[in-house]
Amino acid sequence: MAAASSIGTTIEFYDFFIFGTAAALVFPTIFFAQSDPNTAVLQSFATFAVAFFARPVGAIVFGHYGDRIGRKRTLVWTLLIMGIATVGIGLLPGYSTGAFGFASDGIGIWAPTLLVAARFFQGFAVGGEWAGATLLTAEYAPAGKRGMMAMWPQLGPAFAFFLSSLTFLIFTQGDRTDAGSFFMTIGWRIPFLLSSLLVIVGLWIRLAVDETPVFKQAERNLGQDPERKLPFLDAIRYQWKEILIAGGALASLFSLFYMGTSFLTSYATKHLGYSMPFVLTMGILAAIFFGLCIAASAMWSYKIGRRKVIMISCVLAVVWSLLLFPMLDSGITGLYVLGLMGTLCIFGVAYGPAGAALPEMFKARYRYTGAGLGYHLAGVLGGAIPPLIAARFVAAGDSMSVGIMLAVLSSISVICTYLMVESKDYKMDAGVTTQD
Repeated sequence: MAAASSIGTTIEFYDFFIFGTAAALVFPTIFFAQSDPNTAVLQSFATFAVAFFARPVGAIVFGHYGDRIGRKRTLVWTLLIMGIATVGIGLLPGYSTGAFGFASDGIGIWAPTLLVAARFFQGFAVGGEWAGATLLTAEYAPAGKRGMMAMWPQLGPAFAFFLSSLTFLIFTQGDRTDAGSFFMTIGWRIPFLLSSLLVIVGLWIRLAVDETPVFKQAERNLGQDPERKLPFLDAIRYQWKEILIAGGALASLFSLFYMGTSFLTSYATKHLGYSMPFVLTMGILAAIFFGLCIAASAMWSYKIGRRKVIMISCVLAVVWSLLLFPMLDSGITGLYVLGLMGTLCIFGVAYGPAGAALPEMFKARYRYTGAGLGYHLAGVLGGAIPPLIAARFVAAGDSMSVGIMLAVLSSISVICTYLMVESKDYKMDAGVTTQD
């Protein structure tokens, strides 16, 4: 069960991260060649943001089917959609360049248009992936072990960041970024095409997994319920406060995460002058550290509670956000590495317990939908908007305002986390999570 949930989130986020890395290093040149460099970077990160707005749509659609037909079957579809979209990006010709001998002069405006469409489907699939993967582990977990079991899907992003950084490092072939280099013509496409192999492995594992016993019991109960409604409407009607609180509590952490995994890749290469191999190598090391923080915080939340661990992370994020860009802009390599490691570590502290905390907040009949909506609301607030605003600030030479923006967002998360109800002692059954 741990393998089924972890491999799925690893694949989903691997596909997501290679897009983020390519958005920082490749897409401004390949898909937005008609724009000036600063505008091209902004347009590139705008395509990155598209997926975050698609995530809530995926959470609603896949949440509906996950709550009606089961977690397992829904997760098979999220994996397939993500894989097809990612491979499609790897085969897509650029604005004025071809792909593997096809459309050697590019396809013009269709290149960024199709890129945005593929990115939307990536986000759509991720919108259904996270909640389903966490429910697989949380609803199978024995009493007292839910926090530890729910850690496994949370490790997926760490594994994925490691793999995405590693594959891009292998295929950079040095540090050449001109339009005719191997990396810019073929190398960047290979990580996208390799996703197909990961999807095959993921499907093999997931098809072997049985449906969760909690869902089976809930399905039997709901089949006798004459008041049964759409899971999305029920989640909004009965637990809208929990959705908003969950989204606000995790918003700042998502901002740190995607700033650390995607935006800082662009900032380090284009503004700090570090080479691609160096930045990608640091990403590999940061991914290991990130995974350790996730595992440690998940186990820690079992002892002191989900809410306390998330609160510690949010408070640290307020201070760290104000220190981050002065550290990066100092020009000291060690401080750049510390900035990257610290950013992902603080996110990891909150992300570890989130895999148990969000499912514990919702009733079984719309748990998939409710947990997904809260999680992806945080993605929109923290993952889509901050990188776009940050790109404008950096283009204007005002990096300190990026830190202030992140600190304000983190302060909002502190308030929302304070409003959360501690749930580590709740019993997760087919009706509602109740205190043991």
